[in-house]
Amino acid sequence: MRDTRESRLLLVLLVATAFALITVDIRGGEDSPVDGARQAAATVFGPIQDGVSSAVDPVGNAVSAIRDSGDRHDRLAELERENAELKAELGSDDRNRSRARQLDRMLKTAGAGQYGIKGAEVIAIGAAQGFSWTITIDVGADDGIQRDMTVLNGDGLVGRVTTVGPSTATVLLASDPDFTVGTRMENSDELGFASGQGDRPLRVELLNGKAEVKKGDRLVTFGSQADRPFVPGVPVGVVSRVDPSGGDLTRTLYVTPYVGFSKLDIVGVVVQAPAKDPRDTVLPPRPKPTPTPTVTVTVTPGAENAEGTEGTGDTGAPADGGVQQEQEQ
Repeated sequence: MRDTRESRLLLVLLVATAFALITVDIRGGEDSPVDGARQAAATVFGPIQDGVSSAVDPVGNAVSAIRDSGDRHDRLAELERENAELKAELGSDDRNRSRARQLDRMLKTAGAGQYGIKGAEVIAIGAAQGFSWTITIDVGADDGIQRDMTVLNGDGLVGRVTTVGPSTATVLLASDPDFTVGTRMENSDELGFASGQGDRPLRVELLNGKAEVKKGDRLVTFGSQADRPFVPGVPVGVVSRVDPSGGDLTRTLYVTPYVGFSKLDIVGVVVQAPAKDPRDTVLPPRPKPTPTPTVTVTVTPGAENAEGTEGTGDTGAPADGGVQQEQEQ
C-alpha cells in the first residue's frame, strides 16, 4: 500500500475502532457484545492454532530435552558412581572373606607348631629382570623383623627374610634357585636338602642314597642352628617323583610344595621359635583313601541255559546247583 493521505486516514480509523472494541469488551464483561464474534473466530482459527501448536511441539520438546539433558547426565553419572562403589564394596567383602580364611589357616599352623608369628601382607613381588623369586611384605625392623627369619602361611614354608627396612622386608621364596632348606621325611626321619627350581617342583637330595621313599611321602623343615634361618617342623611339600637310586651316595626326590607361590597374600614371619621341635605334628591330616566297592554276583547256570537248551534234558548244572563269583570294580 502506498503511503498516501487516504491510507494514513484509514490506519487511524482502524486503530480507533480497535480501541473502541477493546473498551466495549472490557466494560461488557461476560455480556460483551463482541463475545459472539470471538467464539466465531475461535471456531475458525482454533484448528489452525492446533496445527501450528502440533508443529511447534517437537521443537519445544527438543528445547526442553536440551535444557534437561544436563540434569539427566548428572544423575546418570551419579548412578554409575554408586554402582561402581557397590561393586567395589562387594569385591572387598569377597577379598576380606578370603583373607580371613588365610589368616585362620595360618593361625592354626602357627598354633600347631607353637610358633610366635608376626602377620604381614604381601605388597610387591620381585622385579622380573632380577631372575629371583622374592616378595615384599609390609612389616620391617620397626615391627621386630630381622634378617634370616622363617616366613610361612597357612599351607607351609614360604621362604626366609633376606633384607629388612624400617617398615618393609624382602622375602626370598622357597621356589628361588638360590634357596636351600634342610628337610626331614615324615615317619622315616630321613634328612636331606631341598632347593628351589622356579615354577618346577623342589629338588631334594636325601643324605641316604638307599632310603626307602615313595610318591606321596611328605617333608617338613629340619631346622637350623639357633632356629635361624629356619625353624623346625614347617610343612614343605609332597613327594611327586623319585629318581632311581643307582648306587649314588644321595637320592634325588622331586617335591610339590604346599605353598602356591604365585598367589601369596597373607603370610607370617616367625619371630619366636617353638620351645620343642614339633616334627611332623604341623602336617595336615592325610586324605582318607576312597574305598573300592565290590559287587557279588550269583550266577545260576540252569537259569542261563533255560533259553538255549530248553527241552534237551541236559543242563550241565553242577551238583551244588549254582556258582558264586566276586567281581571287583
